[in-house]
Amino acid sequence: MRELGRRSEAADHPFKGRHQESLTSHVAASDPPGPSAAPLILAEQVGNKQLIASACPAALALGLVPGMAVTQARALVPDLDIRPADPAADLALLEKLALHAVRHWTPTAAVSGADGLWLDLTGVTHLFGGEERFCRRLLGFCRRLRLTGRIAVAGTPGAAYALAHFGARTLERIEIGSEAQALTSLPLASLRLTPEALAAASRFGLERVGDLLPLPRGPLARRLGMASIRRLDEALGRLAEPIIPLILEDVPVALRRLLEPIGTAEAIEQVIRDLLGDLCGQLGERGLGARTLLLGLERIDGSEQKVAIGTVRATRDPAHLARLFHLRIERIDPGGGFETMRLAATRTDPLGATGLIGTLAGDDAPADLSMLVDQLAGRAGSEALFTVGAVESDVPERATCRAEPLDTPDGWPAWKRPVRLLRRPEPLTNVVALLPDHPPRRFAWRGTVHAVVAGDGPERIHGEWWRRDGEVWAVRDYFRVEDEAGARFWLFRRGDGVDQATGDLSWYMHGLFG
Repeated sequence: MRELGRRSEAADHPFKGRHQESLTSHVAASDPPGPSAAPLILAEQVGNKQLIASACPAALALGLVPGMAVTQARALVPDLDIRPADPAADLALLEKLALHAVRHWTPTAAVSGADGLWLDLTGVTHLFGGEERFCRRLLGFCRRLRLTGRIAVAGTPGAAYALAHFGARTLERIEIGSEAQALTSLPLASLRLTPEALAAASRFGLERVGDLLPLPRGPLARRLGMASIRRLDEALGRLAEPIIPLILEDVPVALRRLLEPIGTAEAIEQVIRDLLGDLCGQLGERGLGARTLLLGLERIDGSEQKVAIGTVRATRDPAHLARLFHLRIERIDPGGGFETMRLAATRTDPLGATGLIGTLAGDDAPADLSMLVDQLAGRAGSEALFTVGAVESDVPERATCRAEPLDTPDGWPAWKRPVRLLRRPEPLTNVVALLPDHPPRRFAWRGTVHAVVAGDGPERIHGEWWRRDGEVWAVRDYFRVEDEAGARFWLFRRGDGVDQATGDLSWYMHGLFG
């Protein structure tokens, strides 16, 4: 496509390839429930009670509606899947969607409440084949994100909100000037009235928007308040309701148009250093640090090559960033030579002034591992670097997770755990042990027989009964043992050695201490 007379390429999709933890609490970290899964609701704490914040279609069909007490819902549906609501994650997703809308669909977009977006389509729908086609594409976009969308197109924001939330169809489109006829049958809640105004209207028998239209405005204002009259006028187009659009921040960019094409690695690196100097100056003026840099190199034949680097912490150190680009310089194919180079900070974080460590008194600066992590990630890839974080679970294989390399996870248990935990417990054979509480005297693992000279335990871990029925009575007794060669192992026995329902008394290797 061409934009403002210059060649440009379609931007990468902002949601493809990203982790799903940024999605709302409506889309859990695990896969969404299938048709045969238990009905799902999200619960929020309101005072001393837990109320339903939202519910899946299966739960709604069973009569579980937002605002109902969770205890009542659990009594009606015993196998209900209850998860905590996360309004902050919901808002973060809506803000990302609004940014995507500003970049790709319309310059005027904003978050609407806790579950919607305003999109001003004035003068832009012809770019997408008309309103009907654009709305269909927008619904398909929501489906690809595993979100349920409802769209309403009207002449006023108030009418669009009412039809999107309370209309009968997934896609509603009305002509400008027909708002009164379209809203007549909708409930008063569609006008975004306050709870006090809705309660007052209920006392006077006013239930639909059409009930307000023939009433005198003076008595109606005294009964429901002027704010309700203003909402009605905004929905009908009598008063303007401005949309405060989301303003995109300018991406810091440095550009070099070269007099002669360059193709050698030394020349390319020199231009990169010049670009970094300019870009880091812009970041310093704005109080920002770079997290992701995108280098665009345009060849003389019009094609473009892109190279991206990332950092684990915000930085504006040109020397460090130049070293990261040096690791990727061999991936650049100059072809006939580059005539234009452009460097953009596509992701930034706030970064204040950097304090200098005093060395006059012999103070040593603390080691900064972020530069090392960045260089290792440049060589091996960002997915190869991680640290181990703790998860709130008693079952060892569920108690850890991958975390960012520089994270400092907490919540580790006070008791000892092996340095190496096997991905899956491996069965032991030829085990000789005295039941019920003694460690084994001998066992065979991976074809090798180990004679135990010292042991400690047991440490009893019960199954997590709330996850699945098979763990209701499950018990593991863990032992730390040492063999004749000095190797120390972490192994367990299924069952407590007394009750057969707790396990079959089989032995497994789960970790190594050295």
